[in-house]
Amino acid sequence: MNSFLALQQQVASLSKPTIANTVGSLLEEDFFPCKLLNVADLGCASGPNTVTFMSTVIESVQKKCAHSNCSPPEFQFYLNDLPGNDFNTLFKSLSNFSQSYESLSCFVMGAPGSFHGRLFPKNFVHLAHSSYGIHWLSQVPNLTSEEGFPLNKGRIYISEYSPGVVKEAYLAQFRADFSAFLKFRGEEMVDNGRLMLILNGRKDKDFANRDGYLVLEKLGEAIADLVSEGFVEEEKLDTLNVPYYTASSEEVQDITNEEGSFKIEHLEIMEIDRTSPDEDPHSKGRQLAISIRSFTGSVISHHLGEEIMDKLYGEKLPIIIGDDFAKHRRKGVSIIVVLKKLVP
Repeated sequence: MNSFLALQQQVASLSKPTIANTVGSLLEEDFFPCKLLNVADLGCASGPNTVTFMSTVIESVQKKCAHSNCSPPEFQFYLNDLPGNDFNTLFKSLSNFSQSYESLSCFVMGAPGSFHGRLFPKNFVHLAHSSYGIHWLSQVPNLTSEEGFPLNKGRIYISEYSPGVVKEAYLAQFRADFSAFLKFRGEEMVDNGRLMLILNGRKDKDFANRDGYLVLEKLGEAIADLVSEGFVEEEKLDTLNVPYYTASSEEVQDITNEEGSFKIEHLEIMEIDRTSPDEDPHSKGRQLAISIRSFTGSVISHHLGEEIMDKLYGEKLPIIIGDDFAKHRRKGVSIIVVLKKLVP
């Protein structure tokens, strides 16, 4: 298993009590008991996190129904991702899940489309969830000056050396995207419905803590090495910026409050070590480089060309990350937030 996926699964496992508490809180609302519970997993990809979420929801509802002496509702799960997602692999992976809950009335449906727009009818979804999707932006912010010069020259994301205008542009794009996301979910969800989000973030209000953007900074350094060695044109690096934003918890709170469709019911920051003392840092660097390729490879190859991918992710990046891990203890930072749909 690659290290980034392992980190995500670890957070997904640790967040199970929060999912259970969220379901418990949801089922205290006036619409329960209900005949049908509509649940959406947004940006589901094709990995195991969706199964963990679905199982936790069902088991939490079963426990509540047993305690309340009522029959469980039918479950309708909507698994959403972009149309290019590998839904075939996803649904094949659900065969064991279906067998585990075959005594229940449980239905699963694919819902292709971008969560940056509307996906469902109004007042339809009771519970929505997104794990590691919201930090992806709908587009790269405008990082070109009025004169046509790159504002983030030599970097592919925000770094401690990026000018303030770059940070402001990324935050403005995240603010616009996250506000729209909340607005559309607010239209789709029933009053008092719950929205649970897990996203890569940063611990500090500013970018002083490098853990939040370590992965992309090291990828940028590896590309810069290829530029210095003549494998990549400098202009291609200067015009490459990744549509990704590691928000702080303060930014998530501020945007949620400003948009106004939801109130925050729960928020926590979870930090997990990327390495352990008994692990070889360079072996961990190789694992993480493979992980990084899995979610950045399509963006990088489109901009820089497929011919440099093996050298970038197989040679340069593992060494740079391994050297960093040998010197520093690094943590993955995740923000977990539960939102309650406000009644107009």
